[in-house]
Amino acid sequence: MTQPESIHFRILEDIARELSGDVNFPTCMDAALLVRNTLKDPFANLEKVVQVVGVEPLISSKLLRLANSVSYNPSGKTISDLTTAIGRIGFDSVRTISLAVAMDQMLKSRNLASYESIAHNAWAHSIHVAAIARVLARRLGRINPDDAMMAGLVHDIGVFYLLYRATEYPEYRNNREAMLELLAGWHEGIGESLLHALGIPDRITDAVRDHDRLQNVETPCTVRDVLYFANLLAGGDREWIARCEDPAERELRDADRARYIDLVEEAEEDIGDLRFALSIRD
Repeated sequence: MTQPESIHFRILEDIARELSGDVNFPTCMDAALLVRNTLKDPFANLEKVVQVVGVEPLISSKLLRLANSVSYNPSGKTISDLTTAIGRIGFDSVRTISLAVAMDQMLKSRNLASYESIAHNAWAHSIHVAAIARVLARRLGRINPDDAMMAGLVHDIGVFYLLYRATEYPEYRNNREAMLELLAGWHEGIGESLLHALGIPDRITDAVRDHDRLQNVETPCTVRDVLYFANLLAGGDREWIARCEDPAERELRDADRARYIDLVEEAEEDIGDLRFALSIRD
């Protein structure tokens, strides 16, 4: 890419200022922030969480879909009320789904029309990583599967936020090269800062840091480890990630991917569940 770094100075300066103070969240984040604040209260109970979630129909419908998925409801008995649904899937999943709805709404902004393919690719990849991470965590037995799922879902939140914000700047509206350079260089750092601002637990935020970098993991035992392998296994042609030109690094990544390649097939049911719950289509 040939765009000078100076083209990014204004947006990065603006975002850095916002992330150190009052974050300029899209209005679709309001419900997710309300859910987050409710769940941060150590005295929050099921009744309070149901009350807060119940005022947002979109989040409620996604939670009900997830609660009725095979992964969470193998008996197949339909769950039709939020209290039972949230009691079954847990508060961590409520936090994850509320954020997922907000991210999905961000990507439906009309301003993103010229970058729809990037947005769709990033979202589909996130769903894929989230599902694989959940299956891997469940198999290993050392990591909370819902933590792993959330890390997978939000690991590229920096891509979504930068896409959303960059369309407010004329230098990016019809400049795909500049947009991809912005995403490649700063999506991880911006994503980590954004997750801190959202109050996401450190174990998730730490996992997201440098998730696209090669890691030396012998035995996965943290959310970070699981996210690394899930991201590898999900694969995909992500335009915002520079292609690895080092043969030795490619060989190491291929070896890491081969260790859990059977999970991809096992994860298909989970992937289908999540796509159904979030209305994700290929």
